Amino acid sequence: MEKYLIIGPSWVGDMVMSQSLYITLKKQQPDMELHVMAPRWCLPLLARMPQVDQAIEMPLGHGDFKLTARWRLGRELKKNQYTQAIVLPNSLKSALIPLFAQIPKRTGWKGESRYGLLNDLRNNKKAFPLMVQRYIALAFTHQKMRSEKDILELPYPALLVDKVQQQAAISRLNVNLDKPVLGLCPGAEFGPSKRWPEEHYAAIANQWITDGGEVWIFGSQKDQPVANTIRQYLPEELQTHCHLLAGNTSLTEAIDLLAACTKVVSNDSGLMHIAAAVNTPIVAVYGSTSPGYTPPLSQKVQIVHTDIECRPCFKRECPYGHLKCLKELPPAQVWQALSALQ
Repeated sequence: MEKYLIIGPSWVGDMVMSQSLYITLKKQQPDMELHVMAPRWCLPLLARMPQVDQAIEMPLGHGDFKLTARWRLGRELKKNQYTQAIVLPNSLKSALIPLFAQIPKRTGWKGESRYGLLNDLRNNKKAFPLMVQRYIALAFTHQKMRSEKDILELPYPALLVDKVQQQAAISRLNVNLDKPVLGLCPGAEFGPSKRWPEEHYAAIANQWITDGGEVWIFGSQKDQPVANTIRQYLPEELQTHCHLLAGNTSLTEAIDLLAACTKVVSNDSGLMHIAAAVNTPIVAVYGSTSPGYTPPLSQKVQIVHTDIECRPCFKRECPYGHLKCLKELPPAQVWQALSALQ
């Protein structure tokens, strides 16, 4: 029986997209055993992917090299007798553990000149414009990778939703589903060049609540100030219909609660990819990044962005200091996209 080790990505959104690879692998070999190594914060996602047989926590930090620790970890994993490893990150250090584990076939993109570390090296990355296509391509041989239609016909991520845990989270947070719920995801770990302004989010929240709905604002603890600002922009009589979930939910709860929303408006972020993967209709707002590289993978999507000359720049902060790609995207355009979603 084939036994694979996947070295998974560190970002939440990338981890969600990597499920498309796992779906493809299991379709090819239903009896294979699939293990995925990921940072602790991504483990709740893997728990909601039925294709993953075992999740292994990566104990080293995102920027840690720690050669000796990687050697020890690789030697520990050697006992699992993997037949193949697929390394999704592009860094040199991410390819070390499969080498130290003496996995006979080690697949990945060339990345940081990983000759010798990977012995099934791919170097035609530009043939696959989407990140998810690059992940899926690694499920195929060199020959099939160039022609396989399945790489273009993407299997979308589909995270499992636990209805019992969903109801428990709803009760704990003292919210309900009596009215249509709009989820807002105004944060972005990448940086300010992905964050649509708070006052624009507030305009959307104002309209949704005025029309008889409730608003849930999602995010991490870092996003609490942004969430508070959005709520404070609302007229006082509407604020009771705007619920601040940012920093008050686990990632597991966020998965279930995003699935409970009627619709979602989100920056290009991990939560955007989660909302898409639980099949909630979503308006995705793009600033410095591009839907031509990391779009939300769902049929229920409206994508909005400005068309100014300097975007997409893929910078964490605006090189010109004006953030026009976000500030000049009006709430009316996002509301129109939201209304078009079924």
